[in-house]
Amino acid sequence: MKKSKIQLTAAEISNLWMNYQNDTMAGCVVTYFLANMEDQEIQSIFKYALNISNRHIEKVTEIFKQENYPIPVGFTDNDVNLDAPRLFSDNLYLHYILNMSQAALTSYSLALSLSSRDDIIQFYSECLIETKDLHNKSKKLAKEKGMYIRPPYLPTPDSVDFVKQQSFLAGWFDRRPLLGIETALLVYNAKRNAISEAWLTGFGQVTQSKEVRRYFEKGRELTRKHHKVFESLLRDEYLSGTINYTTGVTDSTVPPFSDKLMMYHSSFLAAPLIGQYGISIALSPRRDLAFHYSRLLMEVGLLSEDGANIMINNGWMEQPPKAADRET
Repeated sequence: MKKSKIQLTAAEISNLWMNYQNDTMAGCVVTYFLANMEDQEIQSIFKYALNISNRHIEKVTEIFKQENYPIPVGFTDNDVNLDAPRLFSDNLYLHYILNMSQAALTSYSLALSLSSRDDIIQFYSECLIETKDLHNKSKKLAKEKGMYIRPPYLPTPDSVDFVKQQSFLAGWFDRRPLLGIETALLVYNAKRNAISEAWLTGFGQVTQSKEVRRYFEKGRELTRKHHKVFESLLRDEYLSGTINYTTGVTDSTVPPFSDKLMMYHSSFLAAPLIGQYGISIALSPRRDLAFHYSRLLMEVGLLSEDGANIMINNGWMEQPPKAADRET
């Protein structure tokens, strides 16, 4: 008997829809970067990234057509100005692609784990392999150029030990030293916020909308604050974290992207932060760290809500896949 066609699940259609949004955005952003990039080694990384995005767009479009599902609008040539002057430096581009590939690895892992249909499982398996290669290439080049910031090193203990006191969980007065994983997460979160601060600084100076500019300025100040919080926690332990990336932002005021794209991109930066803060809470037993992550997570969430309201009011937010309305 001929097998009946298996319908896409809610998870599968939602992840594919989000993929289309993200990859069409990435196509616009990377194409602009390549138009003004000078470093040929970094250029080769971004050409590889652009090929990945284009293949993903083709594959997702093919699946949507097979399912008779409406093709999202996403982002098009109308959302990018390739003639705009350079807004970011080549070095910041490399930090950006390394940061984005890290977030994509987490996203594709989740999409793969939530997929049921064989062809979707295969698609996300390939996405993971491609993104892993992109991440490794970016990290290797950053190390070769002396730009990669490693997490701090730890002393080697003389023997295996066990936790003996409840103060292991304390964090306000008699604080124990940071665990290795707590240290690594603080560095990672500090770095993500430093890069987001640079990106929002650039977006804020090129947008022509006062409302959108105020939002980007608010986001810039928030990410700067979060960066300082994580750096302070590391300095308290005589550890170092990251650097300031805003030096990689030029003084251009010509917008390379539409406000719609820049607003979406800001949410694209915020979503992984929210997820990473949640993971950091789970992996940080010291109470003061959980408190910091919880309050900072709430601040990012409120900023994201403000951004969503701006996008809705301007007609920039596409309706994601949703369940049927049974109440009408």
